[in-house]
Amino acid sequence: MEKRVFVSGCYDLLHSGHVEFFRQASQYGDLYVGIGSDNTILHYKNHKTVYSEQERLFMVKSIRYVKEAYINTGSGILDFLPTLDIVKPDILLVNSDGDSESKRDLCKSRGIEYVVLERDPHQGLEARSSTSLKKNLCQLPTRLDLAGTWIDQPYVSCYSPGWAITISLEPTFEIRERCGLSTSTRNVIKRIWPHRLPNIDPETLARLVFCFENHPEREDGIISGAQDAIGICIPGLCRHYYDNHFWPEKFEMCNDEDILSWLENHLCMVPMDPRPQGCSVVEGKNITEEKVKNLAHAADDCWNAIKAKDLNAFATAYKASFNAQVAMFPAMIQGTVQSYIDRYSKEPDVLAWKMPGAGGGGYLALVVENTATFVQKHPEAIKLKIRRK
Repeated sequence: MEKRVFVSGCYDLLHSGHVEFFRQASQYGDLYVGIGSDNTILHYKNHKTVYSEQERLFMVKSIRYVKEAYINTGSGILDFLPTLDIVKPDILLVNSDGDSESKRDLCKSRGIEYVVLERDPHQGLEARSSTSLKKNLCQLPTRLDLAGTWIDQPYVSCYSPGWAITISLEPTFEIRERCGLSTSTRNVIKRIWPHRLPNIDPETLARLVFCFENHPEREDGIISGAQDAIGICIPGLCRHYYDNHFWPEKFEMCNDEDILSWLENHLCMVPMDPRPQGCSVVEGKNITEEKVKNLAHAADDCWNAIKAKDLNAFATAYKASFNAQVAMFPAMIQGTVQSYIDRYSKEPDVLAWKMPGAGGGGYLALVVENTATFVQKHPEAIKLKIRRK
């Protein structure tokens, strides 16, 4: 009797890499496939699938290596648990990207053999992945604000001037809406340049994007902070100085490879629930001169710590900047945000945390002892790639 082999995934944008994975898995026995539901993907990744769950089920079932396929009815990373109870597999098989301690522990507790396959393309074919296919569709960067957030608004910097610090990020992960990664500005850019930024002076490009997004007849009457356009358009590490104006008075940029690599080795993100529709993070704001000065001081300390590659000082300033933000805008923390902070702040290798952008949900951006080690232990964590040019 053939062994029962189980694999699970989204299988959206089905490609030759998926088929080869199924072929290799089927060599271990009869292959059963769990498919992520539309609701799970929408909740966890905050985007709709290209193909509905029924279309994906039809396509996967049509592959000759697959004996049977199911729509997973669970949620989160282990959404396949109910399907596992149906299939009762002898082997749970994952690719190297899907390997995690939680899956290993699950198999150990249930007496299931755990097998990890490398991502090898079929002989003669190019290596494929869903992430790389999506990257080819749109290569527009996003940004992560490290410190000084909110000071790019004149109603904040009028109390005290100061710097905001951003890094420009390669789109190596799914950039979800309403999650603090400047998707509104990024979507504006897509209207002009759908796939990649033009090769022009980055500061000029940032100003063009800022003016295009904040045109005089904008319906909501809101002027977005300049740090979104600057963080997306200016590569590497950048700080920008605000003094009661929407556009910064000066810039300071850093593209030192040692420093950028150092940041990548100590920064990562974990997904939270996205900011709810209609959520306001400015309600109940309490801005004072002292609080803005605390924000500005933390940003100064953060920049100096980064330039010195002083991890403990960086973590201290990073956390101080976030605390200063929340002191002015307490509604940044609402919904399930505090539960995520409580969870990850207890991890021994997490040194500091903040939410990107205005908060209210989305991601926690963590300062950790070592990114590679943390991501290995926490498969939900996202490694970041800073854009060099």
